[in-house]
Amino acid sequence: MKHILSVALAALSALGVFGCKGPETKAEASKEPVVAKETAAPLTPAAKGTGPIKVGILHSLSGTMAISETSLKDVALMTIDEINAAGGVLGRKLEPVVVDPASNWPLFAEKAKELIQGQGVAVTFGCWTSVSRKSVLPVFEELNGLLFYPVQYEGEESSYNVFYTGAAPNQQAIPAVEYLMSKQGGGAKRWVLLGTDYVYPRTTNKILRYFLTSKGVAEADILEKYTPFGHSDYQTIVAEVKKFAQGKPTAVVSTINGDSNVPFYKELGNQGLKASDIPVVAFSVGEEELRGIDTKPLVGHLAAWNYFMSIDNPTNAAFIKKWKAYVAANKLPDGDKRVTNDPMEATYVGIHMWAQAAEQAGTVDVDAVRQAVAGQSFAAPSGFPIKMDEKNHHLHKPVMIAEIKEGGQFQVVWKTEGPVVAAPWSPFVPESAKKVADWTYPWVCGNCTAGKFAAK
Repeated sequence: MKHILSVALAALSALGVFGCKGPETKAEASKEPVVAKETAAPLTPAAKGTGPIKVGILHSLSGTMAISETSLKDVALMTIDEINAAGGVLGRKLEPVVVDPASNWPLFAEKAKELIQGQGVAVTFGCWTSVSRKSVLPVFEELNGLLFYPVQYEGEESSYNVFYTGAAPNQQAIPAVEYLMSKQGGGAKRWVLLGTDYVYPRTTNKILRYFLTSKGVAEADILEKYTPFGHSDYQTIVAEVKKFAQGKPTAVVSTINGDSNVPFYKELGNQGLKASDIPVVAFSVGEEELRGIDTKPLVGHLAAWNYFMSIDNPTNAAFIKKWKAYVAANKLPDGDKRVTNDPMEATYVGIHMWAQAAEQAGTVDVDAVRQAVAGQSFAAPSGFPIKMDEKNHHLHKPVMIAEIKEGGQFQVVWKTEGPVVAAPWSPFVPESAKKVADWTYPWVCGNCTAGKFAAK
């Protein structure tokens, strides 16, 4: 078996499939297709098949992103408890290792290294912002770790060591703008691209600019503004938006992240900016972020996600029931006010898919599990059987657009008929249009053409 694996790995090396960057020269292709000995993570106790299986939880529990990421830590622990109650993975319990990078982007990389090398985790579930993901990416690729990333992002990336369970732009941003362009969405002709100043908003807005201009929108009808993390004074910006909107139907596309969403939405209410005047569609605001806001002035503003708590189906009802029971049993802060949201669902799906893949592979070895994840399916709370694409490490996801209702919940006003295949590389960006994300090669788990535990 070891000999077969070595031959397969050597063949893969020649094809250039390791990490974001494959071998660039024949000399490099001839190298042994493993991480260099001086930087390689040792075989973890988890992979050796003894004792509990350590899994990393890498989310900010303090700082500006704690408002969003704390619930992802909590739902990850709930999911691990659920799996353990059902017998664990390969007959072994999962042992979560929780670290707090504290909304400090360089610290994310240090904590990731600690999880892989220091703790010997078999997999890590974590990050929210793209800058945190970009920070840890070299660590996971160098040490051959495995990261499940649960939040919508800007695309323009494909890593051998990451599975993306949040939305790519064609599963959120593009459909949202198309909706606002439509008669149903208000027929917007002028656009405000408003975001936090980091890679996700800037890259997403770059894609949206290309998309808007391809639809005939003039540059003069696009206003692009950024604020730093933790920004709290939106009075001037909201006033500028109101002035810019005069004369044409206008929509705001918000990629504001973290606790800055609270003062932004409060300022919309302070200045009487209603959805009927200038609709705002948000890509990083869900039920959790709205808990601290008086939503009455925000009724009718929009969010684009792949899941909402208000979705009515048996799978979601069961998910919410489990969450509320976990909150109560563990006496989590805010108790019965806690909600579910899209990144929580993506976390839940990702952990279950990893567990299914490990069972299928018969090991938690990173290389074996990585191959087994491709094609896995899971009956998601969104109401659809969600599949991990066999090629590009992204989930097939439904797209939903919903209006904010009083009380902080959402009502879906538009959705796709079924899951949409992710396009990691945007066809609207010239330098990306011809790029393909495809990690399919016949090695290790060459039989993983469909999930063994596919949702029925």
